[in-house]
Amino acid sequence: MGASVQAEVLEQTLSLPDNLGTAVLYRAAASDELKPAVIVVHEWWGLNDYAKSRARMLAEAGYTALALNMYDEGEVSDHPENAKLFMQKALANPKQMNARVDTAMLVLRQQRGVNNNAIYAIGYCFGGAVVLQQARRGVNLAGVASFHGSLGTETPAQKGVIKAKVLVANGAADPFVPAEQVTGLVQEMAAAEVDLQLMNFANVTHGFSNPGATAKGQKYNMPLAYDAAADKASWQALLDMLGREQAN
Repeated sequence: MGASVQAEVLEQTLSLPDNLGTAVLYRAAASDELKPAVIVVHEWWGLNDYAKSRARMLAEAGYTALALNMYDEGEVSDHPENAKLFMQKALANPKQMNARVDTAMLVLRQQRGVNNNAIYAIGYCFGGAVVLQQARRGVNLAGVASFHGSLGTETPAQKGVIKAKVLVANGAADPFVPAEQVTGLVQEMAAAEVDLQLMNFANVTHGFSNPGATAKGQKYNMPLAYDAAADKASWQALLDMLGREQAN
């Protein structure tokens, strides 16, 4: 049998306990080797096909991934006004968001082939801010990666609290993430002695990892645009981070 570039992927929709909503699990079939697992947190649009596609890509690379719904069931939209309302409601209930992430970690640790000491969380846009905040609260994650996510916080990291390695992929021309947020993050992580990898792509704006961003930006007159080079480089940086974990 010839070698396959992509692993066979199993997909399963899960209902989380305690009315915490749903998540979609993706994993490569038939692997006993312990590997990292990844929580994927969606953009402000909700748990749509794009977020699920990223989780599937991780499974195709051989990892177990959980596309986590941070909104209440059915809250997904292509319209920015609806997305803004969904996001604001979620951000207003940080206790519930934290519980969803904690539960997602438990779910992943129960899966066959998962290294329980190597749970990662990645997020896009809204999700990027979520995973950074999870790192700041000291969740036992091996690493987090934010793609075009907000970098500011009212609760900056304290020395010794963040356990995760941090990867941030940002568009330097993103008006939603002003330069002072980038500078502030670098200073925050340095003061907290956090392992930070910052990728700040010149002339790249918001949503650069999403192939559908340009069309949405044009439709709603928003500063959204896909950038293939930034997408490829940032995704490879994530795979490299996971690969280093697996090699340890």
